Parts: sequence; structure tokens; C-alpha cells
Amino acid sequence: MTLLDENQPTDLEQMVGLSRRRFIGAGALCGAALFLGGGLMSRSTLAQSVKAANDSLLGFPTIPAATTDSISLPPGYNASVLISWGQPLHTDSPAFDASGNGSAKAQELQFGDNNDGMSLFPFPGDENRALMAINNEYTNYRYLFPHGGQPTSAEDVHKAQAAEGVSVIEVQRSNGQWQFVQGSPYNRRIHGNTPIRMSGPASGDAWLKTAADNSGGKVLGTFQNCANGKTPWGTYLTCEENFTDCFGSSNPQQAFDPGQKRYGASVASKDIGWHLHDPRFDLAKNPNELNRHGWVVEIDPFDPHSTPVKRTALGRFKHENAALGETRDGRAVVYMGDDERGEFIYKFISRDPIDHKNPTANRNLLDHGTLYVARFDNGDGNPDQPKGKGQWLELTHGKNGLNAANGFANQAQVLIHARLAASLLGATRMDRPEWIVVSPKDGQVYCTLTNNVKRGEEGQPVNGPNPREKNIYGQILRWRESADDQGAMTFDWDLFLIAGNPGVHPGDAKAGSANITPQNMFNSPDGLGFDADGRLWILTDGDYSNSGDFTGMGNNQMLCANPTTGEIRRFMVGPVGCEVTGIAFAPDQRTLFVGIQHPGESGGSTFPEHLPNGKPRSSVMAIRRDDGGIIGA
Repeated sequence: MTLLDENQPTDLEQMVGLSRRRFIGAGALCGAALFLGGGLMSRSTLAQSVKAANDSLLGFPTIPAATTDSISLPPGYNASVLISWGQPLHTDSPAFDASGNGSAKAQELQFGDNNDGMSLFPFPGDENRALMAINNEYTNYRYLFPHGGQPTSAEDVHKAQAAEGVSVIEVQRSNGQWQFVQGSPYNRRIHGNTPIRMSGPASGDAWLKTAADNSGGKVLGTFQNCANGKTPWGTYLTCEENFTDCFGSSNPQQAFDPGQKRYGASVASKDIGWHLHDPRFDLAKNPNELNRHGWVVEIDPFDPHSTPVKRTALGRFKHENAALGETRDGRAVVYMGDDERGEFIYKFISRDPIDHKNPTANRNLLDHGTLYVARFDNGDGNPDQPKGKGQWLELTHGKNGLNAANGFANQAQVLIHARLAASLLGATRMDRPEWIVVSPKDGQVYCTLTNNVKRGEEGQPVNGPNPREKNIYGQILRWRESADDQGAMTFDWDLFLIAGNPGVHPGDAKAGSANITPQNMFNSPDGLGFDADGRLWILTDGDYSNSGDFTGMGNNQMLCANPTTGEIRRFMVGPVGCEVTGIAFAPDQRTLFVGIQHPGESGGSTFPEHLPNGKPRSSVMAIRRDDGGIIGA
């Protein structure tokens, strides 16, 4: 007996915007809800249940796309600036100089540029105080320097390095509003020249030794810091992403070895130009310096004098973020994506369990454990509702062909060249794996696959979780570990959504999944975050031309999804030229912090101050409801 007609859309499907073309979220709801009290649930009762779930979880109307140089929000919400690039962190720090003439030393004492991932750390026993650790991914030369071009001196390079890394700040709440605390002893910059310790299996390896550090255990700086993770023991994980862009060579004929090539080393340094004035970044002079970056860095926000640590056991690649989980027997799990077209999804499992009663006992937990990479099958062949199975492949020296004969003399080399090791094992090449998050409700894991115009070319064939050639819109992948144990070696996967433009491409693969409509469409999902109630927040970093394939999408935006039913509503639209990235919630869920990165990256913006001839500044926004209620409810 079939409950639903296979040929006609049902009342349920019409209600939640689905069709037979797709949506696995509603299928999951049906599977859980069809049998109630020993009997089949009626179609009308099921539809009412879906509507109730939507209404109770997503308590705001979807808003239209926008192209204005401002923040757009649903009625009843407001946004204010928490902190912006150049904000002095200390009472004696130099003020922001909009002319660009500020010094490198001044920038080291100010909030960094292009804020990205962030985490909030409440003070124990004080609900009105917290620390925030906030990544500063890169810097915009057109605004950083008065000449608006490439660095022309060592001072310019130093200033650019000072604008990147991490900013730790204190925030306090007064009358419901969180505000930055200038002069707090916890305020701190960790930048491109901060001393950092290397730890784990690769520390001390010959491939990490340089003339400046013959120990292979001490490195200057973290930069190109994309997204983040927050550990159960109260530390911050910052992720080094496009680190190779900062390196170049003074030798125009320099040949690169396979490892350097795989990580994107080039003579020209992707228009960053540090190597021209800082020999540390000249691969002709310091080739091993490249291997000292591309790691996950652990920071203690509550100890401003502590030395950050690069945790090499988690592997070296272009890290997007680090999502924490826990195995059934209590060990730490870190899910990570490698944000480049055709790269992989990884999982690290610690050797030892988390000591929840003694947080300081976990400070070296991420130095010992096993790194895995994901292999996905091609799915069930359903182009509209793809799902399938996968497995985790162990990246341990001496196993799976990871030996000297294949170019890996020890575990350090496996980790330093994690991409080459994963390729040797036959891991699945993905459509730019970006943020990964773990549901607080059921432990399912979600990953944004933001886009991949090379999909379908040689070496990157279409496959189950990456179903479209020349993928310009992206998708969100979801998987559930076997037996709901994040220590499992197998999993089931499906696509939670496939982004697209049903207005420009009605009825074909570029329209996206059925929960994508002209009212909520977007491209290039990037950031992800769950709130305590299980709402999934989606942040975009895509094409904001509002033309061609992207007509009707407007500026980059933040959306909110119901993971059970698959409904998606647009919650916020950012200003001109920005990426919406970085998300954190106050403990009471009544303030949402979100990052606005590179507004006006190509001009056309004066956000957030909107002064005449003003300079746009990346900022962290605090969003509240006018009535003080829970965000999104």
C-alpha cells in the first residue's frame, strides 16, 4: 500500500514547497512520523505536523533579496556594529586612520581586517561577560595602504601581516546589548609575526626546519585564517586556509616539487607580494617555510600571555573550519574541509577521551590521534534525491600504502602532505568543502560544498555528492555516522539542499532542489551554524552581480533552515560587495553575532559608517529582536 500518489504533488508537498523532484528532509520527517500509536498518520495530520514544526522553529518571514549598501532584516529585528576593522583594542592604541597612513605597529594594536569565523566564550559564573575570538582572514590593499596597491616596502608587508590572524576581545552586556570593552586585559592580537609553537607528530621534522628555526618547532605567525572551532575544554581553533597565496619566489624559473604544486605554490604569490620584501616568504630562499603553515592553531582566549599552538596531528591543507564532536566512548572528533576545488573532507579522532571535569587536562588532546579522509560512493542514481554511503580511510604511515616507497617516510610527511596521502587512498574529490557543523539535536554532520566550475573535467568527474558539471551554485552535504557514533568508520549521506536559480533555469539541474524557490534562492553556501534550538544558519560567499545566472539573488546573505522539513527562509542580506561569514550566539540566544567581510571589495560601499567619501570596514554585527526574544524563534 502506498500512502502518497507518485504522480501528483500532495497537499504536504505544496505546503512546504516540495515536489517529487526532491527533498530528503521531508522524507526523514515522514519516516519518523508515519507510524504513531501503532497506526498510519493521515496525510492531513502529517501536513499539520510539518506546518507546526515550521511555524515553531522558523518564526520570521522570509525577506526579499536586496542590492543596497546596508543590512536587511525581517520586521522586528535590528543590527548594530560590535567592532570594525581598525578599532583600537587598548586605551593607548592608535585610532583608526582612514587615510591608510597608519603604521604596522598600530595595526598590531587594532582589530584586524576581514573578520571571518568567530566563537564566543562566556565567563564562568557571569552571564554578562564573554570573550570573543575572531579570525581576520586577509586584508584589502586598496583600503589598507594610501597608495591602494601592492606592498612597496617591508613596512607595507609588516602592516598586511598585522591585519591578519586572530583578534581576541572582551564583550559585556548592558541593558540587553553586547558591547566591545576597549582596554580589557584580555584583548589581544595574534598576527602574521606572533611566535607560535608547533606540536604533534610533525613538530621537529626536517621538513619544518628553516635557517631561522633549526628545531622545526617554533614558527612566526598565523595568517589567512578562515573559519574556526570551539573545543569543549574552552579553547579556540583557528584554521589557516589560503596560506600558499602569501608565498612566491625571486627565481622566475623555480621548479616546484609535487607537494608544493599540490598546495598551489607559484612564483607570483597570487597578488599578495610578501616575498618581494620579506625573505621568509621567498620559496627560493626558504622553501620549508611553506610547510610551517596550513594548520589548525589552538588558542587559549582566557590566557592573553599563552603561546598559540599549531596542532599538526590534524593535517596540513587549506582548512576552512574545525567542527567538534565526540565519539560514543568520549574521544574528541574534529571534522574539517579542505577549501579548494577537488579537495577532501577529513575527520580526526583523538587517542584519549575528553576529561570534561578537568578542562586543562585536555590541552594536548589534539596532539595524539588518527586522521581520516572521506570516500563517498556514487549514490543511488537518483538525480533528484541523491543519497548513498561512505567510509573513512585511515591516514596513518605504514597503512594503506602510505610508506616510503610511495613518498611518505614517516607520519610527519603524511600530515604535511595530507592532500597527496588522501589522493593515494582514493578519497573523493569534492566541490570545495567549506564549513562543517554538527547538529546539536541528532549529531548529523552538514558541510557546504560551495561551488566547482571544474567539476566534470578530467580528474573531477560528476559523482553522487557532487552531481553537477561546472557547478556554479553549490550544495549542502549531510551525513549520519553509523550507529550514530562519530567514531564510526562508515556513514550514510544525502544532499540536504542543492542551490540554484529556478527563475533563470526552471526545470533543469541548475534550478536546484525543490526547497529552493525564487523567494529564497542563493548561490555558494559557505558558512554554517546551528543555534541551540536546532535551526541551521547558512551564510553565503557567492556571485553578487545580480545578473545572468545570478539574477534575482542580490547581495550575499544569511538564511535559516529547518533541518527536519527542509524549509529555508532568507533572514539577512548584507551590504554591497560583502561576504557574510562568521556566526556566534550569545548564551541566551537573544543576540546573534555575524561577520560582514570586505564590504565594497571592488568599490561602491561605505558600510558601516556611511560617511561622505568613507572607507568601508569589515565588521562584526550584533543582531537582536526589538522585543528581546530568541533569534529566529
